[in-house]
Amino acid sequence: MSETTTGASYAAAGVDIEAGDRAVELMKEWVRKTRRPEVLGGLGGFAGLFDASALKRYERPLLASATDGVGTKVDLARKMGVYDTIGHDLVGMVVDDLVVCGAEPLFMTDYICVGKVHPERVAAIVKGIAEGCVLAGCALVGGETAEHPGLLGEDDFDVAGAGTGVVEADRLLGADRIRTGDAVIAMASSGLHSNGYSLVRHVVFDRAGWSLEREVAEFGRTLGEELLEPTKIYSLDCLALARTTEVHAFSHITGGGLAANLARVIPDGLHATVDRSTWTPGAVFDVVGTAGRVERLELEKTLNMGVGMMAVVPAESADAALTTLADRGVDAWIAGEITDRAGHTTGATLTGDYAG
Repeated sequence: MSETTTGASYAAAGVDIEAGDRAVELMKEWVRKTRRPEVLGGLGGFAGLFDASALKRYERPLLASATDGVGTKVDLARKMGVYDTIGHDLVGMVVDDLVVCGAEPLFMTDYICVGKVHPERVAAIVKGIAEGCVLAGCALVGGETAEHPGLLGEDDFDVAGAGTGVVEADRLLGADRIRTGDAVIAMASSGLHSNGYSLVRHVVFDRAGWSLEREVAEFGRTLGEELLEPTKIYSLDCLALARTTEVHAFSHITGGGLAANLARVIPDGLHATVDRSTWTPGAVFDVVGTAGRVERLELEKTLNMGVGMMAVVPAESADAALTTLADRGVDAWIAGEITDRAGHTTGATLTGDYAG
């Protein structure tokens, strides 16, 4: 073998260990901000540690787990070069699934897959995840950054996360608590959240031919800024509502739309009727529908239509629930009710036309 021949190396294959180490150093500051008293150790170990003795205060603690990503919204973040908001979306997708059963989110881990480690970019993504965890009241106890040269382009990335929460067994929320006459309360979304972006991207880019820099009068900002609006995180608001008011169930409005997700918590023999006239969806929903000539049913099966979370409460508790949410700055309203099935299959139906 010639002395001038260079042997193969990990770096030559496209994996930069030093860049990965630099990314870890940059993200440590943000991870520390999420720390809860139950967290042991720091970032950099092989596993995150959480002191489970904190669960002794529960009579019968039930652990809840959830995992999710943010879908093709990451492509918009990449194209815009904005990396510090996509983490909010990731946290919202995970913790707001946990809180549906009444569970308090305790901790999260994340997985970031990149074509090439750009330390500042990875740190910005983790910053957003950490900020989301602070909003959710949970700790970010660890994660993984994986470099996949040859499989992903140098600027490509994806994110996923998993979370764990806890709920007292006799406080578990769900379909078995729902009764005829219960009120359905809607909580406003901040926009598209993190679902339906394959449809949205097809409409605004492929069909309408718009650019991310396009100023859209209905939004009062560019298309890209609207599409990157972070997912609203409801977990602390929902937990506060469950502490102060009787709540029978929550429903996180994600992929599949409002009716399909609400139907997931409706028991056999009952039906949820939601009146569209009780709210006006944000401008982004009308713009997407109009630009792509998307039928209303298709929009409603794909997008949240302005509602990110729903709560089912006894009718007599509805006003108190709205007051609690208003005090916390959550835009909420009574959107429907629970009735006997009476001619409907078990599930949920939208009726009427949207206000405005």
